[in-house]
Amino acid sequence: MSAETARIARDRFRTGVLGVCVAAIGSLSATDRAGAQEIIELPGEDRWLEADFQEVYEVGAAVGVAWQEFGRVRNVAFDGAGNLYVLDALAGRVIVVTPAGELLRVVGRLGEGPGEFGGATWMAVMRDGRIVVGDLGQRAYLVFDADGEFERQVRPDGNPAHVSFMRMWPESGGESVVVGTQLAGGSYFGGFPEGIPRPLTRPIARLILTGDDVLRETIAEGWRPPRGEADERRAFEPGLWVGPLPGGKVAFSDSSAYAIKIASAEAGVSHVLTRPFFPEAVTERMERAERDRRIVEAGGGSITRTPDGVRAVGGGGNYWVERAETIEFFEEVPVVHALTTSWGGRIWVQRRGEEPHEDGPIDILTADGSYLGSFRTGATRIPDAFGPGGLAASIERDGFDVQTVVVKRLPRAAN
Repeated sequence: MSAETARIARDRFRTGVLGVCVAAIGSLSATDRAGAQEIIELPGEDRWLEADFQEVYEVGAAVGVAWQEFGRVRNVAFDGAGNLYVLDALAGRVIVVTPAGELLRVVGRLGEGPGEFGGATWMAVMRDGRIVVGDLGQRAYLVFDADGEFERQVRPDGNPAHVSFMRMWPESGGESVVVGTQLAGGSYFGGFPEGIPRPLTRPIARLILTGDDVLRETIAEGWRPPRGEADERRAFEPGLWVGPLPGGKVAFSDSSAYAIKIASAEAGVSHVLTRPFFPEAVTERMERAERDRRIVEAGGGSITRTPDGVRAVGGGGNYWVERAETIEFFEEVPVVHALTTSWGGRIWVQRRGEEPHEDGPIDILTADGSYLGSFRTGATRIPDAFGPGGLAASIERDGFDVQTVVVKRLPRAAN
């Protein structure tokens, strides 16, 4: 991007005009835009951090102790004592591991009865060790106490747009989790329910699980990119990335711009953290490269492009060609590839890399508007879970393509 193009993009972002940065302030309502919302501009020059994290332990093995033979690790989490929780969705159980890497207990099992998993999709762990598991088979949130004993099921409120059994984050204190309703954009299993109007936003909500039914409180309304009649997500379409912060706040990214929004249910979006990185217009070269990449990755074969068209060899042949050639594209390549928040409230922002699909550097920010530094491209990836005392867990694969969980300790600045 030339200096002049960058200047135009920056000016348009500051004044709220949607042009080069078409989605830069997408989630802000007319009322929000007119309010006293603070834009905090962070430095554009990267300050590099070292990713020399100390490994604490690793669990998971193809052949070994039975509890370490994972089927499909869906997600991991920590409690306030530093115990690690591993949701094995295939085996229908939660493995609890001590800070020394030893088995503490096994929670749940496959089945259709109380406290059994018929399709566990995501888990949240409260700081006192209570566990919440979203289960598609039970169509409910299953709640377990700090000793792993089943307490109760909590049902959604009946509105399909309020059902989210995907990623959720525990809030410190109380019995609530935060969800970013990515599914409410029409990506339900089997399609969007007939007769239910498609939502105009992607709500970020607090689910209060104290009773038999979920109580839902909207924290912020994330921007939802407009779609066609099929309501299918387009390639390069901005994701909704969410992370909880202390004090009932959340950090989220919902647009193609580098605009990290800080919000609460009481005040809405209070301020936006920006860095001078701007989305890039999608070109024909990018579209062609993305189609080719999807054909190769999905089908496992190779492709040849000729003036007469595209030919796939192996791995499903032209089936993947037909699917890739009908993909629609968003207008811009988003700057932000992912966002999460750490145990101590640091905001981890994954930027895009050289190519649209590649991950780039990871920025570490504070919610009040400080830039602490960045990890270089490839130096590390965003951990799958953060814990007390700098603990962080990542789901990885060993040389035999078996899932393992590696626990490391991060420096204070990153956690």
